[in-house]
Amino acid sequence: MASDEKAPAEGAPKDKKKLFIIIGAAAVVVIALAVVFMGGGKKDKGKEGEAEAKVEQKAEAGKEGGKEGEKGGAASNVFAMEPFIVNIYDGQEIRYLRTKIEFETAGPAAKADIEARQAPLRDAILVLLTTKTLQDVQDLQGKNQLRDEIMTAVNKILPPGKVTKVYFTDFVVQ
Repeated sequence: MASDEKAPAEGAPKDKKKLFIIIGAAAVVVIALAVVFMGGGKKDKGKEGEAEAKVEQKAEAGKEGGKEGEKGGAASNVFAMEPFIVNIYDGQEIRYLRTKIEFETAGPAAKADIEARQAPLRDAILVLLTTKTLQDVQDLQGKNQLRDEIMTAVNKILPPGKVTKVYFTDFVVQ
């Protein structure tokens, strides 16, 4: 009887070793396939990158007096601030407001002004955001009013006309 009890116990470690070897071999095969596919993808991306570069060169050549120049110029005149995370009060408890703000500038030169005055701009926006409650910012009218107040605060720090629009690209209350 004692030999019957030991026989299954001895067989189990052998089965575990076989299983471990099979899993290890499968992992090696998966890694090898991933390397092969990744290597092939880089070659394709290089070709796509060359094609994209050619398209960009053609687009730049066509921007001289066309509408594409106006659209491309507007996108390049957007300055993204680092996200803001502040506490706001909802009447019962403290909540968090996380928002990301981007400024559309009058021209590329205005970006340098924003970067140079970034600390006062962040300070003014943080102070403004902390004065708000959940009720102030939960509806569209409140967000639009906040946008206008941010524009006013920015115009006090930067020369008026440097920032033309304020965008909320992220707005979460938790």
